[in-house]
Amino acid sequence: MKKILCAVLLLFTGASWANSDDLETSGDVVHLLLPATALGATLFYEEGHEGSWQLLKAAVSSRVIVEGLKLGVNKDRPDGSGDDSFPSGHTSDSFMAATFIQQRYGWQYGLPAYLAASYVGYTRVESDKHYVEDVLAGAAIGMLAGWYFTEPYKGITVTPLAHNGVYGLYISGQF
Repeated sequence: MKKILCAVLLLFTGASWANSDDLETSGDVVHLLLPATALGATLFYEEGHEGSWQLLKAAVSSRVIVEGLKLGVNKDRPDGSGDDSFPSGHTSDSFMAATFIQQRYGWQYGLPAYLAASYVGYTRVESDKHYVEDVLAGAAIGMLAGWYFTEPYKGITVTPLAHNGVYGLYISGQF
């Protein structure tokens, strides 16, 4: 899975610098590949459907929050194509999938997934579909949904903590 994510990221980042439309298209493709990779891993790598249900819950909750904010905020896109700029749904979906992959299968798969999700966010800003704050909000929503609903399949999980001015990491695992 790690090799596939790295190959996809390299393929689209290397091929898309020349044209803004190509850049946006490559981001769209990676945006679809990340959740598809996460779903494929739950269906073909795991026994049972626990991972699939966790991914579904994370995806639905992330998307409901994004669409609710889009309806409530009505922020114009940089290219003037609509008033649904905040937050970025592409980025939210991508970071939700990357967080699911990292939480469920570990950092060896999560790091390439986060790089691919970051690329999606980059393409949204560079294609004038979103402002930086739209992408950051989308990433935060996706990551929070992934962290909330995902339990590790095997291995170690790292969860960020923030409460009453105290910040840190909670590390847990199966030994």
